[in-house]
Parts: sequence; C-alpha cells; structure tokens
Amino acid sequence: MVEKLFELSHFYLKNYNKEYKRYFLNKHPLEGRFYIVIGQRGVGKTTTLVQQILKLCNYELLSRRVLYVPVDHTVVARHTLYEIAETFYKEGVKLICFDEIHKYAHWSRDLKSIYDVYPDLKLLASGSSALEIYKSSHDLSRRAIVYRMVGMSFREFLEFTLNLHMDSYTLDEIVTGHEPVSHKIVEQLEEKGKRVLPLFREYLRFGYYPYFVDHRDQLEEFYLKLEQDVRKTVENDSIEVNPALNGASIKKILKLLSLLTESVPYTPDLNDLKRKLEIGDIRTLKRYLKFLEDSNLMLSVSKKGRGFSELEKPEKIYLNNTNLVHALAESDRLDIGNLRETFFVNIISSFYKIQAVEKGDFLAADKYTFEVGGKNKSFSQVKGIDNAFLAVDDIETGIGKKIPLWLFGFLY
Repeated sequence: MVEKLFELSHFYLKNYNKEYKRYFLNKHPLEGRFYIVIGQRGVGKTTTLVQQILKLCNYELLSRRVLYVPVDHTVVARHTLYEIAETFYKEGVKLICFDEIHKYAHWSRDLKSIYDVYPDLKLLASGSSALEIYKSSHDLSRRAIVYRMVGMSFREFLEFTLNLHMDSYTLDEIVTGHEPVSHKIVEQLEEKGKRVLPLFREYLRFGYYPYFVDHRDQLEEFYLKLEQDVRKTVENDSIEVNPALNGASIKKILKLLSLLTESVPYTPDLNDLKRKLEIGDIRTLKRYLKFLEDSNLMLSVSKKGRGFSELEKPEKIYLNNTNLVHALAESDRLDIGNLRETFFVNIISSFYKIQAVEKGDFLAADKYTFEVGGKNKSFSQVKGIDNAFLAVDDIETGIGKKIPLWLFGFLY
C-alpha cells in the first residue's frame, strides 16, 4: 500500500499544481492543524489543496512528508482512512490531505479518531457534497475549521486570462472609492489592449469555473460538462445524504431545477410549484429547495438574509451563478436582468449578508441598499433611502452613487 499511495500522491502533486493561485489561500492560509474545504464541483478545491501541500513541503514534488489521498480512487478504496493515516504516520508523514471525503461512508468517524490519536499530524480534507459535510461535520466542530470555496471572481478571471496582478477591495472600499478604483482598473486593462465590458460579458458566460480554460474555444463542451456536474450533484449527492430518496424523487428535483431555470429570478409560489411537480406537501418541496441551495445550485434571498429556511418563504430564487444560467437555460429565454441580479447576489452572498427589501432590490452587509440595472436605471426606486446606490451594467466607470456592476467582481 505504501509505495502505491506515495506514487499516486506524487502524480496528483505534479499534475494538479497550477501557477495561478486563487483568492482562497490568501484569505485562509490553512496553517493550523485540521481544515475541511467544501464547495461545488469544479470550483478549484483540488488545485488549491495541492498548492497548499506543496507550499508546506517546500515544493518537493516527491516529498514523503506529505500525502495527498483521492478518496474515490480504487487504490484508496481498499483501506479505511484511519488505516492510511496510521500506516503513513509511521512512515514519517506530517500532513495528509483526504480529497472528496464524502465518497467514504465513515469519514467523520475516521477523521475524528485520526485527530485524537495523532496530535502532531496535520489534516486537510475536501468535499463536493456540502450536504454530506454539513450533516456530519458537527461531530468535528471542536476539531476542524470548515471553509467554503466559491468559483472565480471577475478579478480572478482577469488575472488568470491576462496574466495580470489586480487588487481586490472590500464592499466599503468599492462603495466609497469606486470612481478612482474603476478608473485604475480600466486603465490597467487598456494597457493590455482590452476593454472591461466585453471581458465582463465573457466572465458571465464562462468565467466562474476555472476549467473553462480547457474549453474556451468550445463553449458547448464547457456547458455540457457543467450540465453533467449538475446531474451528478442531484443524482449522486442526494442519495448519499438521504438514502430514502428514490428515482422518482430525484426526477422531481431535476424537474424543479428545470422550472427554476425557466423562470429565474423566481418569486416563489410554493403551491404552484407543488402542483407542477405533483408533490403532496409543502414540506417535501421545501426540502428539495433546501437541497438545491445547499448543493450550491441555487441561491435564495429572504427578508432576513439567512438563505433558504423551511420557516420562511424566500423573496427571490436564483441559479447559483451566471455560468449555470447560460448552461441550463434555453438561449431564447436568457434575460439580461436575471443575469445582472444573479451575478450581484452570487458575489455579495459569498462574503456578505444579503437581504430582500421593500424599496430597492437588496440590502447588503446590513447597511447598503442596492438597485441593480442597466445604464439608464434611475434612482426613483431608492429615492429617500440613506446609503442607497445603483449597481449599473454597461458602464466602465461610475459617478457618485452610480457604481459599475462589474466592479463588484473585485470583492475577492
């Protein structure tokens, strides 16, 4: 087992290491003892973990002090996670990374035991099934720190594709200093012969998932892979979390996603959805909606800003990001207003609280009211509201309380 797993680990460390480093490791250095990273399929968790492992072993690709373990690999499946940790601890390994832990039935129990028995062993773990992680990680709440990783921001997309270094900004910095900040970014892009608005359109179409780089000239392939990942999430993760679900239930969840795709942003009429899906009770429908949100396929905005709750009907429902909208919606049903709001809700909710409000579209971070729209959007809907701003598409730079929509893509 030892040499086969070392060989497998070295293969992953060599082939999954990329030059570009995402926001995640700057925000979360992962220098403590035990971390679990969760996130949607395809957002870059494996690459990020490989980069962190290599940093900790001084970039020695053949190091025997670290071990990367793809839990769903056939070589790994013959052993428990605890057996692997026990064996390699004796070999002198100081850090073990278990990738895709939700593929292993007793991951929470094994990781708890490893943590308790080997106090000087560092642990990293990741999982695409946020549902399974949420369900089981309470057993590790005093041991592991759980972080959620999201897809690429517009800033990261620009850095990645244009080989630039660009600063990120807090929401406060964007609101109070958007004029000089946006001018600086526009000038930086112009030096590369690029304009920000066409690049923003590209990002909305395919820039959220880092693997777009493999399909940039064949967007049909990119959207096909994205659609396949969505089906895997629904068909596989739902069963792993709730074995009582059957084929009919999964078909209804997929149909629910389809209905939301056709009408997003959707102001939920739960009784109408229940009738269309032929579901017997509202509680079951809410459970399906909660699954889609926890799976990072859907975003909801409520008046209290807590995401989807079985106790509160959300005011609006969106697909998780604009790439999903392009992949799953019929081209003749794409709505620019939907794309704008989906981008805004996705980027704000990644790091700030966002709520639905009576006047304007959203309240962000409990203090800024935003109305999202095109360049001709007026202040009429937020008139008289303190700290109210327009997030406006189709403008390169803003003025006063009119902020370019694309600039919010520099929040991370």
